[in-house]
Amino acid sequence: MTAHYVMSVDQGTTSTRCILFDQAGRLVSVTQREHRQRYPKPGWVEHDAMEIWRNLEHIAPEALARAGVEPNRVAALGIASQRETTILWDRATGTPIGRAVVWQDTRTDSLVEQFAARADAQLVPERSGLPLATYFSAPRLRWLLDHTPGLHERAERGEVLFGTMECWLIWNLTGGPDGGVHVTDVTNASRTLLMNISTLKWDPELLEFFGIPAAMLPEIRSNAELYGTAAKAVPGVRITAALGDQQAALFGQTCFGRGEAKCTYGTGSFLLLNTGGVPVRSSHGLLTTVGYRIGDEPAVYALEGPIAVTGSLVQWFRDSLGLISTAPEIETLARTVEDNGGCYIVPAFSGLFAPHWRSDARGVIVGLTSYITKGHLARAVLEATGWQTREVVDAMNADSGLHLSTLKVDGGMTSDNLLMQFIADVLPAPVVRPMVAETVSLGAAYAAGLAVGYWPDLEGLRRNWHRSGGPRCRRRGGRASTRTGGARSSGPSAGSGRRRSRGPERLFGLFAAVHVTVVHGSSRLFTRAAHGRAVLFQPPA
Repeated sequence: MTAHYVMSVDQGTTSTRCILFDQAGRLVSVTQREHRQRYPKPGWVEHDAMEIWRNLEHIAPEALARAGVEPNRVAALGIASQRETTILWDRATGTPIGRAVVWQDTRTDSLVEQFAARADAQLVPERSGLPLATYFSAPRLRWLLDHTPGLHERAERGEVLFGTMECWLIWNLTGGPDGGVHVTDVTNASRTLLMNISTLKWDPELLEFFGIPAAMLPEIRSNAELYGTAAKAVPGVRITAALGDQQAALFGQTCFGRGEAKCTYGTGSFLLLNTGGVPVRSSHGLLTTVGYRIGDEPAVYALEGPIAVTGSLVQWFRDSLGLISTAPEIETLARTVEDNGGCYIVPAFSGLFAPHWRSDARGVIVGLTSYITKGHLARAVLEATGWQTREVVDAMNADSGLHLSTLKVDGGMTSDNLLMQFIADVLPAPVVRPMVAETVSLGAAYAAGLAVGYWPDLEGLRRNWHRSGGPRCRRRGGRASTRTGGARSSGPSAGSGRRRSRGPERLFGLFAAVHVTVVHGSSRLFTRAAHGRAVLFQPPA
């Protein structure tokens, strides 16, 4: 029987989704199940890896059933996964050893400081393309080995396996203890601090630096090739793709050319810029990472700017402050005021990621006066994401020698038109939403289908990509006009004296420290970002 569909598994930080796509890239069916977030100590974030696997065992057959599709009509399965989350399990039984340590976890602060103090610490960014930070897998892996008696010795004997989430799922899908395939893909491997960014192999000197036994590591493979055939959940379906979730979004947004960029706005936000076939070393606080690799073709690299807190700031506004009852309400509340009233939020709940890399930073709210209402706070919450995006884009332009001309966006926050327009204005660059919002899942599906000839080539995937309606930035002489949901408004040029929201100059850098001194006359701290190049817009009169 002819295979008509590709299955995509999107294993994210808060839930796992399974989606069937047809050849036009249209969503046919979707199932989803959340998993529990565990916070046993301040700064600790954990998942139950077995819970996540059981969720996939449930939702994958359900996705087929909802579409009335048998497994033999699925051409291939691709996996997009949360990155850096660290899992250890027993090779013989398949039982996880403790809980998975999530990418947001900062328990390795002191360990990272110890590594950074070593004379040979520069080896890590030189070989991996990444800074020494709690964000990545190697410090977590070393921490687990150090804090579990006898684990290091077992790992040296090959009795204990390490993997990130896609590795864990592929191993279980292909049989687990009964012949499961222990592989990872080049994008997820590039986030461990253990892979050489140039050779795309585990680096012996990095393994020695972190004290990691090679026997516990999976084999590194490309993002699109046959890994194995599923024995569980969807028996007989070929598993042919795996990508880190942000690289999957880059692929799903068809950013195949040098200089093309996307940003995924979710719990955190992740901006990736395709830099072509040569890794670009960052001197402005960005990450050099693998964008994707198709089969035996050369790898395509990317610069990445991860932002720790964006969507989770809206969740905090909803759940901890109780100022809204659902996340979409924040746009309605923010629209009740003209601007932020001089209030700004630096959401360093778990430190600051790119371009500052300050794990010791804590969040601040500045500019509070009796004038400030919950509407101003709502607007400041949304604008915090815009200003953080601007910082990352400025760093990318400086590192790459390119100028971002268009930003493709995806993720749950892109449904907020006010936020998307604000981002377009402060970059300034057009912000483009795709017709299919599930670009992470779509990217995994594209890579899986490409590996088996379901789609012929990258150009065929480009033809599947369609732009949705949404905000975009337009400039006319000294004035700017915008269109949001069909309604146009016009605002003053940068030199106008009319009142407008002003962006924080180096705001995130100024307040990166844990202890903050607030200076009188704080208006001096808040001028338009990056020497006034941002185009800001007056609300409709």
